[in-house]
Amino acid sequence: MPAQRPLEDGIVQDFKVNLSYGEYLRLDAILTAQNLVSVPGHHDELLFIIQHQTSELWLKLVIHELRAVQQQLAKDELRPALKGLARVKHIQRTLTEQWSVLATLTPSEYAEFRSFLGTSSGFQSYQYRAIEFLLGNKDRRMLKIFDDQPEARALLEDALATPSVYDEFLHFLARRGHPVPAEILQRDVTEAWDYQPTLLPVFREIYERAEQNWDVYEACEELVDLEENFQFWRFRHLKTVERTIGFKRGTGGSSGVSFLKAALDLTFFPELYAVRTEIAVPS
Repeated sequence: MPAQRPLEDGIVQDFKVNLSYGEYLRLDAILTAQNLVSVPGHHDELLFIIQHQTSELWLKLVIHELRAVQQQLAKDELRPALKGLARVKHIQRTLTEQWSVLATLTPSEYAEFRSFLGTSSGFQSYQYRAIEFLLGNKDRRMLKIFDDQPEARALLEDALATPSVYDEFLHFLARRGHPVPAEILQRDVTEAWDYQPTLLPVFREIYERAEQNWDVYEACEELVDLEENFQFWRFRHLKTVERTIGFKRGTGGSSGVSFLKAALDLTFFPELYAVRTEIAVPS
């Protein structure tokens, strides 16, 4: 058995002219972006930084995919939109699993560098907030938090003014002939979505006649999956925080675990859950 695998003749080894892996991915910028603030630098702070930086990269991709889904639904391209939602669901699972890595940070380890974080907090993640806006949980009050970050505020203002994924889906259903009430189609899309009982007959018809409405039936279930994954992520976040700091206040001034628990009551697509109570049992 050879001790080393031979290099094939065709493998590029000269990168004076050729584009390298590191250059393409800008690894020089990415791998030098982990700057510890603790003094002296604490071993476990690197884990904390990488956990949150990688999460932000995944959130960037979620925004990219959800914007494409919005555009595809607006153009009646349901199949590509479903593909985009499926990709987002896989990203969500990855984000949820990442909490298990951060959970290896014990309370005593985190306490040694937590004070150096100052008032920085995950609550200030503008990308997370943009995703909530894109899914319909809009809150104009959040814009003020990003007054000192023009690009972040611009991203949120755009997401605030744009019809959410759910809005676009309802418009798509209306164009397909489903009786979505006109007042819903004409609503102010800058406002947070509120439960609309007049949508229940629309979704009940789709669910009770699934074979005749298979593609939109599938889309409804994809949206439910999306919301369920979001709740799993929120819950795993809550339990990781509870495990690491107990019931201390958050670094950004929130009540901590209690504040995160309140988020579990938020819902993006309430009618898609409420309709389950209405669906008739086949005779």
